[in-house]
Amino acid sequence: MPSKKALVRRPSPRLAEGLVTHIEREKVDADLAVEQWEAYVDALRTHGWETIEVDPADDCPDSVFVEDTVVMYRNVALIARPGADSRRAETAGVEEAVAGLGCSVNWIWEPGTLEGGDVLKIGDTVYVGRGGRTNAAGVQQLRAAFEPLGARVVSVPVSKVLHLKSAVTALPDGTVIGHIPKMDTPSLFARFLPVPEEAGSHVVLLGGAKLLMAASAPKTAELFADLGYEPVVVDISEFEKLEGCVTCLSVRLRELYA
Repeated sequence: MPSKKALVRRPSPRLAEGLVTHIEREKVDADLAVEQWEAYVDALRTHGWETIEVDPADDCPDSVFVEDTVVMYRNVALIARPGADSRRAETAGVEEAVAGLGCSVNWIWEPGTLEGGDVLKIGDTVYVGRGGRTNAAGVQQLRAAFEPLGARVVSVPVSKVLHLKSAVTALPDGTVIGHIPKMDTPSLFARFLPVPEEAGSHVVLLGGAKLLMAASAPKTAELFADLGYEPVVVDISEFEKLEGCVTCLSVRLRELYA
């Protein structure tokens, strides 16, 4: 059977120093952030996910956003090369974790930059945001790693938000969801559903009809419930102050086989 494992990483004590790019800096409550992270991890576990805690990176303020450090396709882990210099030390612990799970490990090399938050997979289609943190060389290297495995790689311009998945994710049936004011080119997606709140653009597929999403998008949660989905709501307010969302806080490994 396909796997349900998720990499997570405990927030750094320096979380409040994390980068912000497209929003104004707000004061982050580090203690509340730890409580919210623990509730997020508990939600994964409650819905059948085995969580694997990557070694902390306490000197890296943004390290809780573990999704940015690696991109998974089938059993291949592509170790990212973050576009922000301050985040590059985050990848070593994640590389160790995925290697320990038996993944085949590849890397993004200089001059390429790529962050996992810029990668949205829908079946064998891999959308890659080309913007502030991921450059053309990073997209080319991802294409070289994944296309021989059967992926179809589509590059998407991103300029209004930090990462592609800050603007769009997808429902279980493959429909892309997004908040149009934060999107560059909604027309790139053949099946698209606009949502009324920016935070409603972000869902983690827990299995079946269950969607992990932020408490800050109640109207979108109602919309999804009306469509027959089951929202699983978590409060991630302290991470949202750092442009984080529900996808950023874990790496879901769905195609590892025992």
